[in-house]
Amino acid sequence: MSRESDVDQVATTLRLSIGLLLRRLRQAQPAGELTMPESSALVRLERGGPTTAAALAKIEQISPQSMGATLGALEARGLVERRPDPQDGRRVILSATEAGLQALRDRRDARTEQLAKALSSGFTPAELEQLMAAAPLLERLAQSI
Repeated sequence: MSRESDVDQVATTLRLSIGLLLRRLRQAQPAGELTMPESSALVRLERGGPTTAAALAKIEQISPQSMGATLGALEARGLVERRPDPQDGRRVILSATEAGLQALRDRRDARTEQLAKALSSGFTPAELEQLMAAAPLLERLAQSI
């Protein structure tokens, strides 16, 4: 088998298995949890800091109207707040509230707990070591895409 076909086979296998893992994690979304667009907007505010709705829409590559609806839902739940831009009073700057940051932490903790439960009940110590060894490689792969 050639290196190129080996790489293609690994790529296909990873795409399928990682895709299944992500779908399963998303399917177990408890009622009232953040939607994917809400989570994405909050993560952008957490990592990038306060910004405008237009800038968030551009980064997420969605329409300003869609971002407005997402931000409106987050604001109604007290997860984001709007403030006037100190440099330009016509603009509004959005930021995640402490409740919004806690919602992200809770979401991450729930996903980690879900994975830990599956790992503890269905994997041998040797398999856990293999998965731990693969984790940095998967992170490096993700960063190179």
